[in-house]
Order: sequence, then structure tokens, then C-alpha cells
Amino acid sequence: MPRPSSRERLLDAAGEVLLTQGAGALTLEAVAQRAGVSKGGLFYHFPTKQALVDGLVRRLTEAFDAALAQAGDRPGDYLRSYLDATIPEEHTAVPADRLTAALLAGILVDPAGLEPLRQRFAAWQDRLTRDGLDPAAATAIRLAVDGWWAVRMFGLGEPGPELHARTRRYLLELIERAQND
Repeated sequence: MPRPSSRERLLDAAGEVLLTQGAGALTLEAVAQRAGVSKGGLFYHFPTKQALVDGLVRRLTEAFDAALAQAGDRPGDYLRSYLDATIPEEHTAVPADRLTAALLAGILVDPAGLEPLRQRFAAWQDRLTRDGLDPAAATAIRLAVDGWWAVRMFGLGEPGPELHARTRRYLLELIERAQND
């Protein structure tokens, strides 16, 4: 397995700093130290803290876009892929992942840093309205999925394993119903 690039190691290190020490500890020095590189090596890839945050957000959206690119072309396939990319089939403990790190970094460092994420969400929403389903149904399901994602990420009363499975099946049934309407 190839080693991650220096840029990826730096993004991983930034996420680790955010998740283990909090946003206040996200400094270029802390990231360089965590990644085991010189500040010069960090500056080569990320000359500012905001550039580092932008890199986290970009990596997040690119990974989600790659998952959505697997969608088929039948009505509802894009929405199903959105659900699959957001909520796992099996109830699992939510790992401290890059998504949370990117969002926390974007919000806490500079809310304007979330603009690329806002743009991607707008593009995903636009694509959902052209998924062959009633756009209102697709949007309602997407908003339910996004809310569930937030509940999972922030530990806000997530359903247990049985209810997780039932709720996910219910959302898939809603997609099927919307497909048949």
C-alpha cells in the first residue's frame, strides 16, 4: 500500500489536532509537529491556516463526490447513493472522522471557509432535483439524511441499532415510493 503524500499526511495531522486538542490548538506549528515535518514543509503545501482548513473541506467534498459518482442512472439512484454515502447500512459507532474535522475547522477558523462546502451542497441539491423523483420528496429525504448525519456526528440522541436499521429501511422505502409516484 503506498504511503500517503505529504499533503495528505498534513491534512490527517490537522484533523488529529482538531479532534484530540480542539480548534484552539489548530496551529500550523501543531500540525507540522504532529505530521513530523518542518514548518517549511507545511508552508509548501499550506501557507496559511485558512489554506489548511480549505484543504480539509476540499478533501471532504471530493470524497463525497466520488461516492456519489457511483450512482446509477435510474430514478432515485443518486438519492440512494446520497443516503449510502452519509448513513452506513449497519449501526456503528461514529469514528472521529475527517468530515467532522473539516466542518469544525471551517466554522471555527473562518465561517467564510465553509463557502466551498456550501457550493457543493447546492450542487448536490441541484442534482437531487434532477434524480427523476419529485424534487420536494427528494429534498425532504435529503434533509432527513443530513439531520441524521448531524445527530450521528455530534452524539445528539442517535437511534440504537434496531431503530437505525428500521429508519434506514424507511428512507429507502420513501425513495421507492417517490420513484413510483
